[in-house]
This record gives sequence, structure tokens and C-alpha cells, in this order.
Amino acid sequence: MKKSIKIILILTVLCVLGACKKFLDITPDNIATIEYAFRLRSTAERYLFSCYNYMPALGSFENNVANAGGDEFWLPATSGSNAWKIARGNQNKSGSYMNYWQGVNGGKDLYQGIRECNIFLDNINQVPDMPDFEKARWAAEAKFLKAYYHYYMFRMYGPIATIKVNVPVDASVEEVYPVRAPVDSCVNYIVQLLDEALPNLPDKIDNEVTELGRVTKAVAMSIKAEVLVTAASPLFNGNPDYTGFKDPEGNVLFNTTHDPQKWVRARDAAKAAVEFCESLGHKLYTFNPAFFQYKISDTIKTQMNIRNALCEKWNPEIIWGNTNSLVGSLQNQATPRGLDPAKRSNGTTSGNIAPPLKIAEMFYSKNGVPIKEDKDYDYSGRFKLKSVSSQDSRYLQEGYVTASLNFDREPRFYADLGFDGGIWYGQGLFDDTKNLFFVSSKKGQPASAQNESSYSVTGYWPKKLVNFNNVIGETTYTVQTYPWPMMRLANLYLLYAEAENEVGGPNSEVYKYINLVRERAGLYSVEDSWSNYSKNPGKYTTKDGMRDILHTERLIELAFEGQRFWDLRRWKEAITELNKPITGWDLIQEDAMSYYRERVIYNQTFTSRDYLWPLPESELLSNKRMNQNPGW
Repeated sequence: MKKSIKIILILTVLCVLGACKKFLDITPDNIATIEYAFRLRSTAERYLFSCYNYMPALGSFENNVANAGGDEFWLPATSGSNAWKIARGNQNKSGSYMNYWQGVNGGKDLYQGIRECNIFLDNINQVPDMPDFEKARWAAEAKFLKAYYHYYMFRMYGPIATIKVNVPVDASVEEVYPVRAPVDSCVNYIVQLLDEALPNLPDKIDNEVTELGRVTKAVAMSIKAEVLVTAASPLFNGNPDYTGFKDPEGNVLFNTTHDPQKWVRARDAAKAAVEFCESLGHKLYTFNPAFFQYKISDTIKTQMNIRNALCEKWNPEIIWGNTNSLVGSLQNQATPRGLDPAKRSNGTTSGNIAPPLKIAEMFYSKNGVPIKEDKDYDYSGRFKLKSVSSQDSRYLQEGYVTASLNFDREPRFYADLGFDGGIWYGQGLFDDTKNLFFVSSKKGQPASAQNESSYSVTGYWPKKLVNFNNVIGETTYTVQTYPWPMMRLANLYLLYAEAENEVGGPNSEVYKYINLVRERAGLYSVEDSWSNYSKNPGKYTTKDGMRDILHTERLIELAFEGQRFWDLRRWKEAITELNKPITGWDLIQEDAMSYYRERVIYNQTFTSRDYLWPLPESELLSNKRMNQNPGW
């Protein structure tokens, strides 16, 4: 973090130059300075966009630690992804992976991004050819980005240094070498920035052609709710694991006394965000077949409700989409090879990101409860073989023999997952009264391993991430890209329901918002599902029981969207979930009886120290006012 003002200015110039090669055209003698960056509206706008460029590229699998670094996906052994090294337990303090503190090994330098935002805030009012209201809006966007970059690192490192202003030329030693702020101070500063930004942000984007993806009031309110829910959760709220954790100057960095008011604050912020977003017309996405030339069954329509909530760009459920990170190659990685055996497109999709078997088991039964809890579901017989009848032909290929685990599951199971014998709707076949594409992945079949890197190591694929309009060509696979969804309304509903339950236990508000999500997914209400089908029918009536239900609902509804990674950590459930083995089917077998045997792929490990990233050792060597996170 120690940088002189001279270095900061040089990096700033390089950033602006990278944003627009024509920047030099407006400077004398080819010398770019901060003064020139803010002498015109056009160059100031480029500088604002350079601040946006520090947004983590979450639509790229390798760049999203929340996808590649947890337990929701597994990869072939040939993968060299920095994030996946974290999943394999190889995080370290000397050359830490996904290092967003310094911007190396897969991470972006978010502290540099924060400094860019500070420079922008210091200079935006000097621009002569801009109205004041526009300066205020752009400054609000920079404040939001500054808050988000602090928040992104806060989730990784816990107590971080908050960079409120850039270091002046005549800075003291204390200013050059900042200290980490306590957890509560970090949260309060992040929320302060968001609150300062809110009044000057637009309610929504009016000029959609040029401005979609920029920050709005709805985005800031939703992220504020997420920040406060994170801060109220067990990892940061009264966590006894960090008792005695102080910086070298004796400042306590974690308040280890649980504060129930943090949940009240989070509940109020989430409720305000929900109400504001709804007032703007945001709603849970539902597929409208009136604009579709093919007639489809209710079964497929429900799956489209689920898949398109993510993949249909700028649908009314999307509150914030990251236009700096379009989902393109990720769809290739999520699509199995050989969906259309008649075409030679096997080489254009890699199909190499694989949900483990435990993720497949996580989804509910058709009755809307966990398969271990469903009194009608034969959990012990889930690996037995079963032939597909005509009544399941829109979920599974009729006549195919597959595991019982793949039968009688909720619609999200079939919308989110591809697997041996499973229907893969779309990709050029849209009439569901006729034959549709399906996956066949036993040894020698089209989706099986053809080389060391292009296959699913578990036998499952994240179909949810794939736009159903992608086209399988003769030798190509044409992808319909979409911005990575940073926040959608279903996420916000579940954040609000979770906070409301933590404040006062189950009530009509909790049931309302979780049931809205379940209804869109084709499920009964929580009350009906648990009362009629669960081995624990009263579970939803208690605060602890409803907490468990809400956690599971989030893990299912937001599967493959980078939420599980952070949720397991803030709930302090990673120590359990990330110590379970990664398993899949026995892929080298040709017959169903041998293929459908659970096989251990990797014994994943997670310890208490892994809840927080290690600070880079080089940072601690230069700044003696900081110390390492516990356990590292």
C-alpha cells in the first residue's frame, strides 16, 4: 500500500491512457496530467469509466473466486486457475491467490481502484463544461464504486485499511502506512459512502443504449442491504474465534459481542431496498410465451422462468448487471460436448465446470423440501437405477436408464443442472412436443471425456448459466452473452426474509418473500411443503428452523451465481460444508450399473483460518502497523 504521490499519478495516467488511446490528442507535448484529465467533460467521463474498470470480472469463471474457489464446481486436474487453487486448499501468505490487496495472482488492485475514485472525487468539480447535477451524479457513482471496492475486500480480509483520501506529498509516516480499521468501522464507512451517494444517483437508467450497467439508486440501496446483512451475520457479528485479535498498536479489530441491532439495521435497509425496487417496476422474471413462436408446456415454461431470470439480459428482475463482464466463455465451459451428435461441434464447447454430487443432492424433492427430509422420498435408494417413462419426458429422455436421484426433483434441479439422461432444452430445438437434446455422458458417449480438460469430472453441468438461445452450428457454438448479474430481485427478497427472521422469527413477511421465490420456481409454499411432506413438519414455525430453511433456499435459488461461497462464510457454515468430499459418478464406466456409483474425486479441507484471506507477506514487511490474520 505504500506508494508515493508520484507513482499514483503515473499509474493514473496509464489507466486513463488505457481507457482511450485518443487521450494524448488533447495534451501538449504528449504529457498527460490530472489537470488535463479533468479539463473537459469527455476526458472526465473516461476517467470515471477507468474507475469502473476495477470491477471484478465475475462473468469469467477463472476470475470469480466465488465460483472457482469454493465447492460449487470442480475442474479437471489440468486446470491452472488461481481461484481453484484456493478450493484445493493451497491459499498461502507469501504468494496469495486472488490477491485483491495488491492486484496479483488473479486479483485486481482494488486499493488502486479506490485511489482512482479519490482522484476523481477530488477533481470532478473542476470540469468547466458540465452542469452541477451531472457532476454530482458522477461523484455519487465514484463514491459507490469506492464503497463497493472496500466491501469486496472486507469480505475477503475482514478488517481492512479504509482509504478515505489519497496520501498527500507531505504525508506523515502514519498516513503513508495506514492501519486496519476495526470490522464495525469498516462497515460504517462503507455504508456512509453509500448513503452519501444515494441522493445524487438516478432512480433508474433512462438512456439504456449508452448507460446500462452504471450505478443507480436501486443498485446502491440493494448493495447497502447486502453489506449490512453480511455485517450482521455470525462471521462478523460477535464471532468468538477472533477474541483478542488486535493490530500491532493494540486496537481491537473484532467486536466479539453479538449485537442484535445489526440485524435490525440490515432488516430496515433490505426492506427499504425491496420497496424501492418494486416501485420502479422490478419483479421476479416469468417467461412470456406470447413472444415465442413455439408452444411449450408448463414444465418447460417453469424452467424458462428459472434459467432466463439469469440469462435474459436486462430482464425486470435484474437490479444490477456488470457490463464490464459479459458471460461468454463461461457458457462454453458450462455446456457439455456433443449435445447434437449430428454436428461436429464437440470441439467448440469444453463443458469442464462440474457441480459435485452434493450440489445435485442439495436441491429439493418435487415436494419442495430437502430429499433427506421428505417423508415420501427414498433417500437411501437414490443411486438405484430407474427407466424414464413418458410422464417425465420433459425432464429426462424417455426410455433412458438413469439414477433415481435424478427423478422426482424440484423444477430448479432440471433448470439448473445437466446430467446423463437429462433433457437440455433449447440450443435450436424449441418444440417440446418433439425430440429435444439430452445429455449422454457414460464412457464412449458424446459428453464423456474426449481429452484431459474438456469434460465434467462429476457428471453434472450448470445448465442454468447457459442461454437457451445459443446455437449449435456445424463446427461452431454461437453464444448469446449477458451481463453478469450482480444483484437480482430474488436475492434481495431472500436477504430481507433472512434479516426479518433474525429480528423476530418467522412471520408473515418472512413467509411472503420466500414464498414469492418458491412460487416462481414452481413449488408449494413453505408452510404447505413442510406441513404435508417433511419429517419435521413444524420446522418453519421456529426461528432456528426457518433460518435453516432460508439458508437452503438461498443456496438453491442462487446456485452457480457466486453467492454460496460468501454465504457459507458469513454464516460460518463453510467449516462444515467445505470439509465434505467432492464426489461424482464413475465416469470411466460404459454401463449404467457401473457408472452410477459415487466416486470420491477430492477430499476438500477448510480450517477456521480460511474464513479470511491472508494479508500478503510483502505488505506486512513494508508496513509494520499491520499484522497477519489469525491462523496465517
